[in-house]
Amino acid sequence: MSKGKVLIVMSAASFWERTDGSKYPTGYWAEELAAPHEKFVEAGYTVDFASPGGVLQPLDEHSADPAVAGEECGRHVAHARKALEEFGSLLKLDEVGIDDYVAVVLPGGHGPVVDLFQDADLGRLLAKADKEGKLIGAVCHGPAALLSAKDEDGNWLFAGRRMTAFTDEEERLFGTAEGAPWLLASRLRELGADHVGGAAYQQHNVIDGNLFTGQNPASSTRLAEDMITALR
Repeated sequence: MSKGKVLIVMSAASFWERTDGSKYPTGYWAEELAAPHEKFVEAGYTVDFASPGGVLQPLDEHSADPAVAGEECGRHVAHARKALEEFGSLLKLDEVGIDDYVAVVLPGGHGPVVDLFQDADLGRLLAKADKEGKLIGAVCHGPAALLSAKDEDGNWLFAGRRMTAFTDEEERLFGTAEGAPWLLASRLRELGADHVGGAAYQQHNVIDGNLFTGQNPASSTRLAEDMITALR
């Protein structure tokens, strides 16, 4: 018997438009989707996948390259593909209610800075989840999705909260800072987050009440483990 349901919200973006008008291919980052899915299922939870319009985002090919994503990446890619295939059609974000779930997880890839950061349906879902004390987890570029949650006056609901996310330094090292319309960690700080960065590409996780954040792909497993511990 399932201990409850966890919602993983994916971006629907397949490219990231740069300031020069060029299109940078993007997709879900395998480890950031696979590691939480694997951990929650192992712990006895049922995991659903949703995205804007129910669109299945492609894999970010960088996350399948051992030179970029580490020796374990093949396992993460295989797990993510199998999990998505077995789940079938993704749920449409505008048709999903948070009442059915004990937690929501927001993985990265660059997609969240393209669509989820301004998705009103996600904003409403996260606002209700936060108000009810449900667990919210976001890793790497996933915290961009938190920007969608605003009150009636347009104020960001997560301002003042302690969190981490992919840092400006990591974006530069990855080669995607130049030409980016905006940088995630800087934007979070500008809008009032207490952003706490760790060493580049090293596991770094921050917990603030019901909000769980991880800085980069290496922080994905710990993110899920911390959330599972809290749910117990």
